[in-house]
Amino acid sequence: MEDSWLFRPLELRGIRLKNRIMIAPMAMYSATDGLVDDFHLVHLGRFALGGAGLVMMEATAVSRDGRITPGCAGIWSDTHVASLRRISDFIRRFGAIPAIQLGHAGRKGACERAWRGGAPLPEQAETVDAQRWPLVSSTGVPFEDYGQTPAQLDIDGINRVIDDFAHGARRADAAGFDVLEIHSAHGYLLHCFLSPLVNDRKDEWGGDLAGRMRFPLAVVRGVRDVWPQRKPLFVRISSVDGVGAGWSIEDSVIFARELKKIGVDVVDCSSGGMKLPRDAHLVARTEGFHVPFAAKIRREAGIPTVAVGLIRRPAFAEQVLERGDADIVALAREVLIDPNWANRAVSDRDSEAGWDYWPEQYAMWLRGRARTFARAAREAEAVVSSRATGNV
Repeated sequence: MEDSWLFRPLELRGIRLKNRIMIAPMAMYSATDGLVDDFHLVHLGRFALGGAGLVMMEATAVSRDGRITPGCAGIWSDTHVASLRRISDFIRRFGAIPAIQLGHAGRKGACERAWRGGAPLPEQAETVDAQRWPLVSSTGVPFEDYGQTPAQLDIDGINRVIDDFAHGARRADAAGFDVLEIHSAHGYLLHCFLSPLVNDRKDEWGGDLAGRMRFPLAVVRGVRDVWPQRKPLFVRISSVDGVGAGWSIEDSVIFARELKKIGVDVVDCSSGGMKLPRDAHLVARTEGFHVPFAAKIRREAGIPTVAVGLIRRPAFAEQVLERGDADIVALAREVLIDPNWANRAVSDRDSEAGWDYWPEQYAMWLRGRARTFARAAREAEAVVSSRATGNV
């Protein structure tokens, strides 16, 4: 695969990705009091079997009150480490790098699971786990008009969240993850401090761009201080809030430069997450619609980037990397429908040697299957040719 950008290895600090394919963090809302189980092991393990170079755990809450839903994965307790370790060990066993995203939902927390409508949880319920918990944010304004009102974080709360992220990073290391990503996008806590649409504070944690960046940068600094130097640190951002509204791509370039200064290795470039008028929403209409953000940040901030957003075809992913628009491409829904996306891409590229990329438990059978199909196709073609020339 020497001629393929998609399957070219990537060195980041002390780790080596075998290819540039990342499985993006996808919320499954299927944990119990933060504890992941066999569902998560199978869900994430199949992507390692499927050939991805980097497999990232879903957003994992650094505190119980930082969850989005009662089903969110957690890392606020040492009791979470062992079940997470099973997942990282399996991912590594099959040649992928295990990664985890740490997050805090902020004012978008205490909601029902997505497939149950995502509405705010009630104040009282039959079980404690089904009722709402206190929310915090940069602001005292709820995300939805009918939603729960968050408390505006004071200095004690800010310091507590910084500590929660640092403790989460230590546990992520103990759980065997080799890449850590901080979630600073999609309207969650850190993004709410960045965005002028939500951060209406008059103190040092708000106001101008430097003030709005102060808290997210403090969180990242606290994590980098405890996260091993040999392990890469990613940060996911909303590159823009929307079309001509709030946080801009120019703000993201400045933020990325600051992240680079404090030891961030890669910026994961998404968008959105704020409540906006319909005409200000950035709508996913085209393949790779976030790629221009990743390209601009990579070029102007001088930092590696991840491109996300409707990346479906290997040929398109190759183009993104070859043009230098990003260093890694991330897939989510596309690998839910085809967990073998990476393996299929390499075997489609090389119909014989490509099978060596698959797990050995699969490769022999699939190589034989492919040869059988190819032989049958040749025989059928020979019959058609003979009939056409009158030899049959």
